[in-house]
Amino acid sequence: MEYCNDFKYDLEVGQVAEKEVGEMLKGKKVEVKKDLKAKETGNIFIEYHSRGKPSGIAKTQSDFYCFVVEDLVVFYPTEKLKELVRPMIGTSRDVLGGDNNTSKGILFPLKKLIP
Repeated sequence: MEYCNDFKYDLEVGQVAEKEVGEMLKGKKVEVKKDLKAKETGNIFIEYHSRGKPSGIAKTQSDFYCFVVEDLVVFYPTEKLKELVRPMIGTSRDVLGGDNNTSKGILFPLKKLIP
């Protein structure tokens, strides 16, 4: 489809995108995380350990992670996210967080999820 400044055309393009997203998520498990500090810090907290046990991304059975930062919603394939997060374990981005700092997670730059 080529560019056109026309509502009917825009509607058609939007409907195609809706179908693509619907097909992408059809039958998939999605883990949704709302990060209240991400807009301020530019990072999302991706938990992998809590109270002495693997948790979060280390235990999820989801196909996609969905991050909600105010009015921004980002879907990312879980396996690809794990590949990005793993090398950060044990670095300065590996921090305590969550309820009473009982969880370990990675402060991951939100902009790395948005091409």
